[in-house]
Amino acid sequence: MNHRSPSRILIMTAVEAEQQAVLRGLGSYDGADVQLAGVGPASAAAATAAALARAGQVADGAYSLVVSAGIGGGFAEVAGMGSLVVASEIIAADLGAETPDGFAGVDKLGFGSPRIAVADKLSARWAEALRTTGLSVHYGPILTLSTVTGTVDTARSLIERYPGAGAEAMEGFGVAEAARQFGIPVLELRAISNAIGPRQRELWKIGDALQALEQACAKLPEVLLS
Repeated sequence: MNHRSPSRILIMTAVEAEQQAVLRGLGSYDGADVQLAGVGPASAAAATAAALARAGQVADGAYSLVVSAGIGGGFAEVAGMGSLVVASEIIAADLGAETPDGFAGVDKLGFGSPRIAVADKLSARWAEALRTTGLSVHYGPILTLSTVTGTVDTARSLIERYPGAGAEAMEGFGVAEAARQFGIPVLELRAISNAIGPRQRELWKIGDALQALEQACAKLPEVLLS
């Protein structure tokens, strides 16, 4: 039996492995379109905006929600490998300038905000629904970076600048900015495949993260329909 949503949602993933995990999780739910965003915030913004524009040209085709979903790095003291992070806000963590006193975000430079609000009631409900299944879930900011972190010093600096952040990835802010331009609420979900810091690929748990992503998306229809 299919589960039909009152309105459709758009889920954007960077790569096909994430897309397939999301689709497996959604199962028979037919209220979502799962499309590829590409890697990085620019590609993600362009692909999301194009998908939203196409949907707007079709009668009753507009989306009511956009979700950025995939795997990502986790801050070890907050989100371990195989756990999940549901965004409380989405932050462009490297959008700004270097100064003699350190990094200055675009807000300090007077050029706008590096933060995009999520659909907070819905995101909190999703996080709580996932916790009831026994999954390890952190609810907090998710950072978007064009260059992901590869050193202890950078990881420490990000933690100091963005207290409570649980994860970093490369697409969330791009997806969210496109959604904001269209006036559509947004969520972000990251399943943790590696610890943020030195890039020790032999320790990454991509399979575990994709499984967690699938499990998280299996709960999404219930959350949307509740």
